[in-house]
Amino acid sequence: MSDSVSRRSALGLLGGAITVAAAITAGAAPPSYAAVRARRDPGAGPRVESLIGRLTLDEKISLLHGADDPEGRGQAGYVPGVPRLGIPPLRLADGPAGVRVAARATALPAPVLLASAFDPELARRYGRVIGREGRALGQDVLLSPMVNLIRTPYAGRNFETFGEDPLLAAELVAEEIKGIQGEGLIATVKHFALNNQEKDRMSVDVRVDERTLHETELRGFEAAVAAGAGSVMGAYNKVNGAFACENKTLLSDVLRELWGFEGWVMTDWFAQHSTVAAIAAGLDMEMPDDGYFGAALKRAVQDGSVPEAQVDRSVRRILGVMDRFGLLDGSAPRRPERDPKAGAAVAREVAEAGATLLRNASGMLPLTGRAARDIAVIGPTGMYPFVSGGGSAHVVPDHAQAPLDALKSRAGKGARVTYSLGEDLYGKPLPESALTPGFDPEGQEVAAGRDWSYEGTLTVRDRDEWMFVVHYSGERPAVELDGAELFPPRPGVGEFFTGGLTSTAPDGLSVRRATRPLTRGGHRLRIRAKGGDQGQTFRLRRVTAATRAADVAEAVRAARGAHAVVLFAYEDATEGQDRTALALPGHQEALIRAVTAANPRTAVVLNTSSATAMPWLERTAAVLQMYYPGQEGAAATAAVLFGDRDPGGRLTQTFPVDDDHHPTAGDRRRYPGVDGVEEYTEGIRVGYRWYDAEGVRPLFPFGHGMSYTTFAYSDLTVRRSGRDGVEAEFTVRNTGARDGVTVAQVYVGPSPDVRAPRAPRVLGGYRRVLLRAGERRRLTVRVAGRTLSTWDVERHDWVLGTGRRTVQVGTSARELILSGTVVVKGARS
Repeated sequence: MSDSVSRRSALGLLGGAITVAAAITAGAAPPSYAAVRARRDPGAGPRVESLIGRLTLDEKISLLHGADDPEGRGQAGYVPGVPRLGIPPLRLADGPAGVRVAARATALPAPVLLASAFDPELARRYGRVIGREGRALGQDVLLSPMVNLIRTPYAGRNFETFGEDPLLAAELVAEEIKGIQGEGLIATVKHFALNNQEKDRMSVDVRVDERTLHETELRGFEAAVAAGAGSVMGAYNKVNGAFACENKTLLSDVLRELWGFEGWVMTDWFAQHSTVAAIAAGLDMEMPDDGYFGAALKRAVQDGSVPEAQVDRSVRRILGVMDRFGLLDGSAPRRPERDPKAGAAVAREVAEAGATLLRNASGMLPLTGRAARDIAVIGPTGMYPFVSGGGSAHVVPDHAQAPLDALKSRAGKGARVTYSLGEDLYGKPLPESALTPGFDPEGQEVAAGRDWSYEGTLTVRDRDEWMFVVHYSGERPAVELDGAELFPPRPGVGEFFTGGLTSTAPDGLSVRRATRPLTRGGHRLRIRAKGGDQGQTFRLRRVTAATRAADVAEAVRAARGAHAVVLFAYEDATEGQDRTALALPGHQEALIRAVTAANPRTAVVLNTSSATAMPWLERTAAVLQMYYPGQEGAAATAAVLFGDRDPGGRLTQTFPVDDDHHPTAGDRRRYPGVDGVEEYTEGIRVGYRWYDAEGVRPLFPFGHGMSYTTFAYSDLTVRRSGRDGVEAEFTVRNTGARDGVTVAQVYVGPSPDVRAPRAPRVLGGYRRVLLRAGERRRLTVRVAGRTLSTWDVERHDWVLGTGRRTVQVGTSARELILSGTVVVKGARS
């Protein structure tokens, strides 16, 4: 494209009447983009060009799609390489919170917990752990980090990403990528773009305007490119009418022309829909197989539909990154040994730093005195450690301690720490006496190569609601009740996309659940199980109203008999499906109400994925948000509860009061979409910006989090900084008797010169600081020109928002303590 007319023609409408951002003005790129390109490595060198000239067409195409790994290491993807020319294979592993392969690895806290620390340097060390382990475990490419923003609280992968704010996400993803790639592992930022929900993710058409796209979702991806990410993964969904993996505006015009990206673009798994259109748009690699970039691509080259130069272009991008990482000439560092001890230390540090204290009435926490010596622990995740989320985020940990054991250890000798289940995840044995003919449903063994079946009657004494629970190894047994399958395949989800806690029993068997109302009398039961190649074990269990009532009664007795209660609540999320409500699943709300009525000195620890509604909040003494805390989560939770560490986390997503008061509530066009189309009509007002603009009170605002000490903010000075930035300088003093952490947050108001819809304030910068008791420190937080700028849809570029701007400093988006103004002048950022 040689002039502005041709550029803008190519960057026109993709669908409906909404234009997606990506047009660039004629002539030289703006200084900000020129600076990005200047930081990038030059194009492919002579080694890569020589290889391309020697590769056959079949060999070139073999580099553009996945294949089966002959060594079968359990990673997500494999590209075989070309041995005759010394091009090694590539192994690609999932890795949002650790390296997901068949072997054990350090299970780090979920990225949303990392983000809660508001600490980019910690994000780099988090990335270094993953980078070293990926290399040690034989991997070359990491399918992480995920930088899609949290747009709806229901999204099933919210725990895998950093939060709702574009600035915070951009800064954290950049540092994590530097950490990963600093260890020699190629990072793949995902999912480009707008994969903000799992509901209908394979087909939904996301309609978004140009300004919204650039000011929200794209900022993190641009930061990843500027940080040198070697690869980008395309999303499943459509963007303004075109699938993301064949969307020329995204893949060529934004990613490559605007940002200067020189790495390669791969699909998400099975996300490709074409051959000719995809490679022309800028897609380079199909994963995990060759449905479109195998024989179909070869035919397209042979019949002239695809110029071989386009194949060469994609090969050049892949080999160029491999060359940059020393994979083509053997100069890559030798694969290191794993360092589980160092990984565990970082995992614990992240869990402690991100632990977010949401409520602490009457100083319930930290546990001291009698409260630290007489504790009732309640809830399944008090006994069964909740390490990580499900699907591609699940990591096989080196170890995982139960929080109960960590609390007992920390309480020390002579302390009384009891445990009650409260909420049964895995079921009680099905009474053999209820089965005619009888069989032992608790431990059926089916030999390899054999089949086993049962047909009989299940007799129910009273009308009741039963939750059937099947535990199994190998292929899931077929269980029919009254002619209907209890555990059918889950369309669009499959067995792979299962949760991190509830889908696996403590002994490692897979778990499925089904709830059915049962009438009194007999019910036809049929079971068919297959031994397969390695045999099968299965159990059939149940939870009934009677067993549930007994579990709650036991928890209430334990609560009454203890001075303090630590109640662990859970919510299991996974790739492939969204949550259906903000409430805790199962009967946990009833459990919390019963326990807090018995003992108001109850602290609730949340092992949840995202925002949670809390109608029970005022009944509790404290609430500690731990998300999915990784393999060291038990020790970290105990350290925070007992005050060995100050809870230093702050929310990176707004918690709504209920399902009716959040940005995507009440409008199906916004979520989950209507007739396959989802509209981002909230515009730039994502997350806390929407709450502020609409005057909606959240349960907890973005940035919220409490310390065990208190802080005073004072003496704000605001001034211009450099060509287009501003600085906020202020004093923070620890006014309490304990050392503690505060996260100072600087928010900037809109420019009076911008006519487009504006947010009342946006995060401009932040500073995490640990202060000793009584310590005072003068802090300076710089707000960059990009944050002060608006995407201009006529210029298709950033324009500095000039005029008098309000600058506020506080401890959350709603807890603003200091305020000042500054006049912004200058050219565009």
